[in-house]
Amino acid sequence: MTEQELREKINEYSRFKHNGKLTVIEDTTEFMSIDAGHVLELEGRYYLVRGDETEPRFGLEGDPKFWVKKGIDLADGSAKIIKLVFHESFWINIAEQPIKCYRSPQKEARILEKVTADPYFMQGITVHDATRNTIRIVDRIQGLCFYDYIGRIKSDHETYLRDQFCGILRNIIDCIWAMHRLHEMGELHGDIRTDHIFIERGTGLYRWIDFDYTYEWSENPFGMDLLGLGNILLYAFGKGFYHLQDLTAWGPQGEAVLSCLAYDDLSLYSKNRVANLEKVFSYMPDCLNFVLLHFAQGAELTYESTLELIGDLEMCMRELYPAEADRMGLLEESL
Repeated sequence: MTEQELREKINEYSRFKHNGKLTVIEDTTEFMSIDAGHVLELEGRYYLVRGDETEPRFGLEGDPKFWVKKGIDLADGSAKIIKLVFHESFWINIAEQPIKCYRSPQKEARILEKVTADPYFMQGITVHDATRNTIRIVDRIQGLCFYDYIGRIKSDHETYLRDQFCGILRNIIDCIWAMHRLHEMGELHGDIRTDHIFIERGTGLYRWIDFDYTYEWSENPFGMDLLGLGNILLYAFGKGFYHLQDLTAWGPQGEAVLSCLAYDDLSLYSKNRVANLEKVFSYMPDCLNFVLLHFAQGAELTYESTLELIGDLEMCMRELYPAEADRMGLLEESL
């Protein structure tokens, strides 16, 4: 496009007139210097940068992610997330084992291609800049992340399980089936968290986002993904997390819970979270708690695959919500 054509597209698709100097960038290596109002030229495509994305935490806006830009595709005005190349690595400990985690733009690009047209995953394309940086252009999903969605439910926990949890469990099962499809392709998500599922406004679909992390864990190549799924289930089953320090604020009720907790009742994912929710809620269905205990410090057995986990979740659906299980075709499958 000529500079005049770019200005016309910017004025058409953005809320502000671009009257100043027009900066067109072909090399995104120095992403810290890419600001709102700049235009990225990538393989003949043009994207207006609107600013930096932020990392939301606990329902709040967090720190800016300077390598992830808010963008507008100047071909049609659609909202995009532009993920530039940023390499980082760090170590975590799971069950006393050190595990190296790192970002891989190439891995995310590969997954985007493999999940094209699968509605349970974010959608996007990969392009390269003038220096061959691997840049992912992702369609923005309109909706709420799972963390915020559950956090906004106002009912008490017992009412939540009775009136709202059935639909949530059904959608989680569909979401984990999608993760199974990814694992069947030989890929892992790498960073399964409560804010990496987005619930799309309008369709209600639970959609996975952000695939650029990977890790090295020889014991189970999908082990971190399974632990992440367990953490999502813990948050969903409990309508929130229950940390040891939080229980002290409950007064006598919290002290009673603390007095009966053991180290084995805590989460493998985070040692200060209670995984054995039957000790927090006496009415917790046994089938749900059975699943959670696979992700506790005292677990005698852990899940080796998404299929094992799905089987137990479908068992919960049949036991707790037989009418919905019938609609899902689960009753026939169990006969």
